Amino acid sequence: MRRWDYLWINGQQKEIRESIPVLNPRNEKVIGHVPSADSETVEEAIQAATTAFFNWSNLSSEERSAYLEKWASLIEEDEESLAELLSLEQGKPLSEAMGEIKGTCVIIRWFAEEGKRIYGEVLPSSRQNQQLMILQKPVGCVGLITPANVPAAILANKVAPALASGCTFVLKPADQTPMIGLALIELLIKTGIPKGVANILTGNGEEIGQQLVADTRLKKIAFTGSTVVGKKIAAQASNSIKRLMLELGGNAPAIVCKDANIEEAVSKILSNKFENSGQVCNGINVVYVHESIKTKVVKLLKEKIEELAFNTDSNTKGTIGPLIDKSYISRVEAIVRDAKEKGATILIGGNKSDAIETAKGYYFEPTLIDDVTQEMNITQEEVFGPVLPVSTFRNEEEILEVCNKITNALAAYIFTSDIKKINVMMNQLEFGNIGINETSLAYPQAPFGGLKESGIGRVGGKRGLEEYLELRYIALST
Repeated sequence: MRRWDYLWINGQQKEIRESIPVLNPRNEKVIGHVPSADSETVEEAIQAATTAFFNWSNLSSEERSAYLEKWASLIEEDEESLAELLSLEQGKPLSEAMGEIKGTCVIIRWFAEEGKRIYGEVLPSSRQNQQLMILQKPVGCVGLITPANVPAAILANKVAPALASGCTFVLKPADQTPMIGLALIELLIKTGIPKGVANILTGNGEEIGQQLVADTRLKKIAFTGSTVVGKKIAAQASNSIKRLMLELGGNAPAIVCKDANIEEAVSKILSNKFENSGQVCNGINVVYVHESIKTKVVKLLKEKIEELAFNTDSNTKGTIGPLIDKSYISRVEAIVRDAKEKGATILIGGNKSDAIETAKGYYFEPTLIDDVTQEMNITQEEVFGPVLPVSTFRNEEEILEVCNKITNALAAYIFTSDIKKINVMMNQLEFGNIGINETSLAYPQAPFGGLKESGIGRVGGKRGLEEYLELRYIALST
């Protein structure tokens, strides 16, 4: 059992008496304790970041880059224990956890380099002896709030661009997965990064989050989580016109056209849908199959899903881990029950699993549902679990109309071999991220983010760095 008795505040260990337990979602057993920060500790962290901002923002980009490079190297040196910790508290298979830790290093190194490319701009003058310029400067101290589903990589996708741009930060990791956040920030502190630049808080997420959003010294909040919470943050942040980066929920359709390569489409749909037991914001929510190929697609999906196995303490080869906590199980059960009551057909699964030795864990059976309609909650809400619904469509005009009514428009996927359909759909689908014959979207150089109610701003790529910068226009006369 791992116990943290301290937080990193102002470059030092801040001892905290009160603690909260962290549960293993595989069996509900307590695997560790982390500090429960009070309002005074939150205040101390914000003040530390505020004080550190001037010196950190005035370092050269090469100096800031060096800290990020060293951080990535320290993570690599400890990647096995970090992956084990991540798998233990989050529940994802060890192989997935190791992939996330390696991806975390890739993200950090990418921003370490991109931070050296923060350029200004010279504008044409309007009269003699005049120079017009645009500078890009760090926003200031920022509050970073990360989720439980991808707690290491998303932490990197917030911390790395913040540091590379010259911002200081206060981080609040998810309540369910705080230990990987503490471990990663401890390694960042070991780089010798100046005190106050990096600060981390664990404890009551709602209370700490409200205090971070309300504090005017924090110039920006970057949040990844549900649309419901994102709306609350946006409403509170409006009181101080605070800048926001919100990466929120998704309701991703996968459209399989009649000319698609069916085997390839099924393989990629399954790898996307059941990654992290369906707990991925850009995970496929509904598969829309052209009616002429539905029977073949459903048959192949069923065969492949039947091969999936649970990943437990005694079965490390399985790919399906638990959901992150009990509330996720209740939500998925309710969505499946609603679909069944409204006429959907459960082909596989559909229940919380009691067929494994760790029955107290938050496992839900890999599920395939047929005959899904737009009246069911499963097509209107993010499932966030290992449940794959299937519906049909007659033509591309019909499915475009259906998909463009989705409000959580984070990602969409298309499978077709027709270049004309590709051109039409990539231009007419109203989603922030679109995969064409592909379901993998997360690359450090790419700007990931949604439209409508799925978020504000972008994570990743040079635009992800720009989220932590502001423009300053200079008119200089001599």
